[in-house]
Amino acid sequence: MDTLLPSSWIISFSVICLMAVSRWRAGLIAGLAAGMLYIISRGLALGRLPLLGPHDTLTFFGISLAIMGLFVSYSPMLRGVRWFGAVVGAAAGAIVLVALTFRPLNMPLPQILDTLWFELHVVVAFFGYALFAIGGVVSAAYLLTGVRSYLDVYFKTALVGWTFFSASMISGGIWGYYAWGTYWLWTPKELWTSVLWLFYAMALHVRLKGARWDNLSAWLGIAGVFVMLFTYLGVSMLMKSSHSF
Repeated sequence: MDTLLPSSWIISFSVICLMAVSRWRAGLIAGLAAGMLYIISRGLALGRLPLLGPHDTLTFFGISLAIMGLFVSYSPMLRGVRWFGAVVGAAAGAIVLVALTFRPLNMPLPQILDTLWFELHVVVAFFGYALFAIGGVVSAAYLLTGVRSYLDVYFKTALVGWTFFSASMISGGIWGYYAWGTYWLWTPKELWTSVLWLFYAMALHVRLKGARWDNLSAWLGIAGVFVMLFTYLGVSMLMKSSHSF
């Protein structure tokens, strides 16, 4: 079944570009293109979206981070800011590199997962995760430099990420209904998903308090990254759940 894994040079090239030359937008684009080629070729070989297990989900997370980072880099506040692409690219490349340490699961989707709602649920969740991570990066930049435009980028990425994550919760509830006959199960993953959703709902509302709360908003942007990582990795690896690896 290892023959289902596309040539390793494709994903290796992606990691090199993301980690070494993403300071230039062309490098970020090259790494992203190679990563997407890897995901597409693997998906065609498997006959499904590669979204099972730590290898596939970490790879998809890393490439999602590169996708969202590329889009955000074109915003007026970050256009021409080379450090942003370098930091996001390095983070995306590191995540994909970690993914390569795990053995890929080359198997058909279990019947309980073989539905569009599951795939939609996972895809939009990782888009949200990626935007939360980018929000943490620009929040740290604001605290280090005091440049207000970085905080504006954080608010926008947090709002769009929260919207993606809301869509993930809705599609996940529909998937759960078809899979288990209920929209909600009291599993650790679902509880932490709710914690993450409420955390960013609260963080977005803090913005309404005015400029004197800007430092707190930035620290919440950084803290949100850790809440997101625990929701994704901590629960999946440390707790027994329907979402465990």
